[in-house]
Amino acid sequence: MLDPFVFDSRSESCKKPYGAVPCGTAVSYTVRPLHREGWSRCVLVTQREFSGQTAELELPCTGQDGDRNRFSGIFSAPAEPELVWYWFRLFREDGSSILLDRSGYHGGENVQSWQLTVYEESSTPAWFGCGVVYQIFPDRFCRLELPDPAGMVGSRTIHENWSNLPDWRPDAQGEVRNCDFFGGSLQGILSKLDDLADFGVTVLYLNPVFESASNHRYNTADYRAIDPMLGTEDDFHHLCQEAKRRGIRVILDGVFNHTGSQSRYFNADGFYSDTGAAQSPDSPYYHWYSFHPWPADYDAWWGIRTLPAVREDAPDYRDFIIRGQDSVVRHWLRAGASGWRLDVADELPDDFIGEIRTAMEETAPDSFLLGEVWEDVSNKVAYGQLRSYALGHSLDSAMNYPLRNALLNFFTGKGTSEDFARTVRSLHENYPPQMFYALMNLVGSHDRARVLNVLAGLSGENAPKETWRTLRLDQAHYDMAKRRLKAMFALVCALPGMPTVYYGDEAGMQGAGDPYNRATFPWGQEDGELTDCYRRLIARRRSDPIWRRGELSVLTPHPDVILVVRRIENGRDALGKKARNGAAFFAISRSQESITLLLDSANPALAPFMPLVSEITLSPLLPFYFHVNACTSRLAAL
Repeated sequence: MLDPFVFDSRSESCKKPYGAVPCGTAVSYTVRPLHREGWSRCVLVTQREFSGQTAELELPCTGQDGDRNRFSGIFSAPAEPELVWYWFRLFREDGSSILLDRSGYHGGENVQSWQLTVYEESSTPAWFGCGVVYQIFPDRFCRLELPDPAGMVGSRTIHENWSNLPDWRPDAQGEVRNCDFFGGSLQGILSKLDDLADFGVTVLYLNPVFESASNHRYNTADYRAIDPMLGTEDDFHHLCQEAKRRGIRVILDGVFNHTGSQSRYFNADGFYSDTGAAQSPDSPYYHWYSFHPWPADYDAWWGIRTLPAVREDAPDYRDFIIRGQDSVVRHWLRAGASGWRLDVADELPDDFIGEIRTAMEETAPDSFLLGEVWEDVSNKVAYGQLRSYALGHSLDSAMNYPLRNALLNFFTGKGTSEDFARTVRSLHENYPPQMFYALMNLVGSHDRARVLNVLAGLSGENAPKETWRTLRLDQAHYDMAKRRLKAMFALVCALPGMPTVYYGDEAGMQGAGDPYNRATFPWGQEDGELTDCYRRLIARRRSDPIWRRGELSVLTPHPDVILVVRRIENGRDALGKKARNGAAFFAISRSQESITLLLDSANPALAPFMPLVSEITLSPLLPFYFHVNACTSRLAAL
């Protein structure tokens, strides 16, 4: 096991600057083994991921720190974006040596290297990381009138009763086509903009809005058209205008890895007058898909035949989606969108994402590119290739599923506070600051069971899907899950990144997995206490920049307690912007009993609070806030 006094990649006494660094940065390394161990030399070994280049750098002995030798040197980060893996080798006078990596000292087998992210500095739009995201599944948010599906692509049915549960049933071919609709619309969203603004929302992330045969619309039928059940392009433009007038931006879901089999481009059922790839090899869209042989067999996303996979390397497909002056990416930015969320980003080629980023910067320089990646994006491996999402020329940021998993594990007792802290610290260390402070911190999503069900331990994960429809929480489970959710969202609002609300979570919506996690918003039947709690937490975060851009420390004084410290020092926030000095901490306990803790006066992160508080008592699942305003040197109540 590694002795942190020998080397700690997160301590500036061992590595400076902290975390990821811009290209060309001089990085200082210090290794401090015990003097009695007899090490006379230390070498830093580096290996570049993308170039494959390996190098060694001698770290001279620069003196002693008590009973430890100090070996220090300066490593010049590459001039190009890169992932650098590094470890150390220590030598004695007799020539014997040992390797030092994240696991500690060992003979050199199975190296567990540290990661240094070297990124190209870029301009991530500041508006994203400072606000609150509200995710809407458009068919299920708000309906103003009952739509008529006649003449629309697909075999659509309409639920007249808004309170019905969604349907789930395979067709004769075994496909679940999600063709039952409720009729939520863009005008419905527009009608709720004042409520959303009052709630504190600054970004609307809309699940797909383009013409499609399914209610989820991830099987795009026409990238150029808003689904007629949602409205028109004029409706979309008006929604974006009115949202922006209220300080809200709109981000669209870009599904560019696959289309629908009933799309204008594939046209399996001949709905469109265009000749689709499924109809003829002479179709202009034929080369967008991979047939083997045509027409019966083709590549499909995860083998789902209603989702034929697209060849992103097809030049005319790239022209259509990205490169053309009126490409899909550019067109909808000009129509009012402020950004794109890329569906299954890890199934898109890196250069495809890079071209999208370039097109967005050319068309709307202040637009934001978000990726759906379920792991740490800085070292994500997809299809055998390590991706370059965090190196400055790709995604602006990503959906923070690692945080979501850590939150749920902590609040359901599957992990300790240290497990949670390890996840957050790893992301903090690996991501460029502008990416880390703009992460989309979700707790619920359209791809997972409702968070209340998960927190109650009744997500249906291990039950047959046929039983999910009737899975409802009794009052005891609901009350327990609600207490956990309030505490969890309070913690999210105390962390860097964008707190994200999946529509209806704040209203107390329940549901197992798809499609029951995508039910209709319960207008008039919301859990008002939960909604008000969300509103207060969002308002607290928005009222003080320290919760948005303060430097971060996560402490774990007890296995059941998470302590989040935020600081602004020397008049600059974590991204180097001018800000008022201050310090604050947030604490939460998941214990079923009150816990009294003495704050560690030796911990530098807690130094600003020591004159004012040395002990705190935490009640079960109740947030504890403490704030010091450096300008007035007094306790400020939150």
